[in-house]
Amino acid sequence: MTCGSCAARVERVLTRQPGVTKAGVNFATGQARIHTIGSVSWDGLVEAIDRAGYKLQAPQEPPEVVEFDVDGMTCGSCAARVQRVIERHDGVASAEVNFATGRARVTQGRPVDLTALTAAVEKTGYQMRPLGGTQAPAADRAAATEEAEERQRRTWFVRMVVTLPLALAMASTMFWHDVATMNPYVRFAQWAIATPVQFWAGWPFLREAARRARRASANMDTLIAMGTSAAYLFSTYQLIIGGHDLYFEAQVVIIAFIILGRYLESRAKGRAGKAIRALLELGAKEARLLRDGEEVLVPIEDVVVGDLIRVRPGEKIPVDGTVVDGSSAVDESMLTGESIPIDKTPGTRVAGATINTSGVLTVSATAIGGDSSLAQIVRLVEEAQAGKGAAQRLADKVSAVFVPVVIAIAAVTFVVWATIGGDPQAGLLASVAVLIIACPCALGLATPMGIMVGTGRGAQLGVLIKSVEVLERTRHISTVVFDKTGTLTRGAMTLTDVVLDSTEEATLLNFAGAVEADSEHPIGQAVAVGARERLGAALSASTDFRALAGHGVRANVDGTDVTVGRRKLMGEAGMRMSPSLEIAATELEAQGRTAVFAGWDGQVRGVLAVADTLKDEAADVVAQLHRMGLQVAMITGDNARTAGAIASQVGIDRVLAEVLPEEKQSEVARLQADGQVVAFVGDGVNDAPALVQADLGMAIGSGTDVAIESSDLTLMRGDLGGVVVAIALSRRTHRTIMQNLFWAFAYNTAAIPLAAFGFLSPMIAGAAMAFSSVSVVANSLRLRRFGERPQDTHTRGGRKPMRLPPRPVKTGS
Repeated sequence: MTCGSCAARVERVLTRQPGVTKAGVNFATGQARIHTIGSVSWDGLVEAIDRAGYKLQAPQEPPEVVEFDVDGMTCGSCAARVQRVIERHDGVASAEVNFATGRARVTQGRPVDLTALTAAVEKTGYQMRPLGGTQAPAADRAAATEEAEERQRRTWFVRMVVTLPLALAMASTMFWHDVATMNPYVRFAQWAIATPVQFWAGWPFLREAARRARRASANMDTLIAMGTSAAYLFSTYQLIIGGHDLYFEAQVVIIAFIILGRYLESRAKGRAGKAIRALLELGAKEARLLRDGEEVLVPIEDVVVGDLIRVRPGEKIPVDGTVVDGSSAVDESMLTGESIPIDKTPGTRVAGATINTSGVLTVSATAIGGDSSLAQIVRLVEEAQAGKGAAQRLADKVSAVFVPVVIAIAAVTFVVWATIGGDPQAGLLASVAVLIIACPCALGLATPMGIMVGTGRGAQLGVLIKSVEVLERTRHISTVVFDKTGTLTRGAMTLTDVVLDSTEEATLLNFAGAVEADSEHPIGQAVAVGARERLGAALSASTDFRALAGHGVRANVDGTDVTVGRRKLMGEAGMRMSPSLEIAATELEAQGRTAVFAGWDGQVRGVLAVADTLKDEAADVVAQLHRMGLQVAMITGDNARTAGAIASQVGIDRVLAEVLPEEKQSEVARLQADGQVVAFVGDGVNDAPALVQADLGMAIGSGTDVAIESSDLTLMRGDLGGVVVAIALSRRTHRTIMQNLFWAFAYNTAAIPLAAFGFLSPMIAGAAMAFSSVSVVANSLRLRRFGERPQDTHTRGGRKPMRLPPRPVKTGS
């Protein structure tokens, strides 16, 4: 629809359809509301609107996503093949298969027959099992995955221990080649060693290659099986006919190197997934319920929402809940990365798996199982690890056609050497080297290994990265926009300054605090609390309290009528103010603080300044962002003078002042229109639209659920340091992934021609292939130490911060 007449036409067409009693079409929202009676043909409605030149779509529910464990994948081409099979299945909207995690993530366009889907995958030689969604199954899955990985490591270890000594013995024959090829006993001994190596140690490769062949497909195991079998069969044939060209040593050494590589790779992959498993293991196994005044120890699975749970010092809090009795400090480092325990009193929320350090708490359960904070963190990290970026999708496409192309190159290599070069034996070695050197495994591991380690490390540091696309967007960020209240500032008024005139400080604080003690206004409460803290004693009682809306309060304290409020109220009360007090108040207001005047007996006795104070780390965070080459802006509803004063304290580059909550989104869009790639940091409900609008939305985890749900990155810590950590970690992870992909592509691009031209022996090719995957995994594992050094959050190369042309401070919409 392009205008109001379009909407009217669609409305008329809908109203004329059988069963439709009334229709209303809104051009602005692009939506139609249809009232029906009896049965109505949806297809008929769609067809009628289609004939009118428009498209009618049913409102879409969020697509259902199902995750699977996939067994049998041995390289990136396996993952690409499984993904193609899933995507072709009826009802599947999209699929992502991750070789590193062994997971498939399937988005349904309409309900999918999961039994038929798993059967279709099994026909191609892989096994696929649906995963559950609650915390308990997630923990069980992690334990089962770790057990399976341990069995696999043990299998590779046994084969490696048996094969490596045989490989060393075989490799030594290269130094006395003439004797080895001429002596019949030595020749037979080589065959006797090579045969069990080929058919026992190399059995996993042969079995997988046969399974792929039965289904007219190929993968990395196909290349290994073809290469080693060619060397073994040719050498056996030479042994039978009495020939002297034996290549048993090449076949044995190749298998030994590949087994060593698989063992090292399986160990490294196990280390990469430890962050998630460590999170899952943090949860409590039992809870101490209060039933009829008695404590009953029950399994965590028996807890339901509303149960009262007693938590003693040193115990884990079993579930998410609200403190109803007691006070204590709770160690939340496993969720937020913050090492300092947080005080908890009645009414405050606690999260499951955190540790009660001191007092006894009684907690009312509010979220259990898959709804708990821990389960949601695990789910977010798992979803991020299952995703693929643009670079990995390209790698998957390459892997999907890579193996057939390599087989073709190997065949062409042999033919060219045999016909043009006139040396079939050299052709055999060259073609075997091509088959062995070509390794799509490194391509398949490049992105998922980086994501696994990076997102896992982020979870340990209190940074939740929701998708791999977030990593790719983060490196383009040029401007970070902070919401002021609750993000840059503490979100609560605090008494900051006291200026006196003809009275004692204790008297001023006692009188002003006593009057404001009964006030419900945030400024009044800040004065009362601040006065009580500074005096270190209780305030006097007040009588005859009167609130003057928008101006201040009055009350009698110890027989004295005291007035506290704005300038205007002081003037109306006929109170005189000294010029020095007026100057002090003006200076405080210029610094972004709110001046509150207190007076009695016809004289203004002093000024108390309150302000929403900046967080301690705000200035340092802004400085670090500048060192990373980023511009920093602040958005606030404060007036321009107050906003400018706050910005100058922390070094903010750009101030967007007097912005209404509903205008934050449009301000972010305006920055984007200026060519900026914007990250928005916020914590409130009114920040959600801006978080969605921004190129990168970052929610402070201490904020609202709506803000967290709308963001791309969630900072579980309440402090701003997480912003720097999140951007630096995202950039480092993305850089690691790019390094992995570059070396994987460069390795294959350079190695295959070298092998085809005979510059690489099959043994060297086997070693290079085995360690190419290991190098990718090892490079990714370096991310596990991110944050241990101060330079991790600094950019290298001394890049200078960007600066936009000066722009006037915004003063209105």
